Amino acid sequence: MESGKKWALGGSLVFVLVVGTRLGFMYRERHADDAPVKKVEYKSDPEDLVFLKSEHPISFKDAKEMKGRRLWVSAGGQMDYYAYNGHSADYAHSQGVLLGAEKIDVKDAVEQVAPKKTAFRIPAGDKQVLLVFTTAGETSAGGKEYAVPVGYREGDTYTYSTDQIFFYDDPHQLYSFWGPENWKAIDEHRALVGMNERQVQMALGQVSEPHGDSVGNRLVVYDDQGKPKRVTFAGGKATKIEDVPQ
Repeated sequence: MESGKKWALGGSLVFVLVVGTRLGFMYRERHADDAPVKKVEYKSDPEDLVFLKSEHPISFKDAKEMKGRRLWVSAGGQMDYYAYNGHSADYAHSQGVLLGAEKIDVKDAVEQVAPKKTAFRIPAGDKQVLLVFTTAGETSAGGKEYAVPVGYREGDTYTYSTDQIFFYDDPHQLYSFWGPENWKAIDEHRALVGMNERQVQMALGQVSEPHGDSVGNRLVVYDDQGKPKRVTFAGGKATKIEDVPQ
């Protein structure tokens, strides 16, 4: 699943304990057991209970060990990827950006000197670390290989953003309670009225401009691969989705 900009959407419950003086309340205390007890039910947001794995890689060996794994994009709409010819990535020609919830199959990890002009999400460092991958479902023999920067080396120190860029587990399972209709739209990179902010962000990407600080009750403009969408949220749900005139 900036680089990755990830928003944590959730709330907290605040419990208030009121302490009163005992003087003058002796009668009420004697009869407290006779009063009906009012049950208060607290509902937790299932999204707050989802466990998102982190791996904290710190070496080139850690990146190499991702070979053979399937990952899912978390930082949708942010990371440019490039054609890979078996030796190097073609930084001169972006093949697009990785989109939310897309799955990739990692074939290798490589280091490469990056042009400064392309290093705006992952610093260039002395060298960038890139994951070589095929899109899920393509074979390594017949499928095109691509490379996406996920970290960089400065001297002997490696810094990675893989925990922010990817889900290590299938988000379709992690957020299965979103339902098939929402997931179909997300996989097609469409937003639906009724989605919450996390769902819209997964569908349209993380590059966005919020207007207001109240999550779920504000207007947010999403870049959506250069085709901006204006989404109005109220009561935690999208109520209006509009194309932004170019």
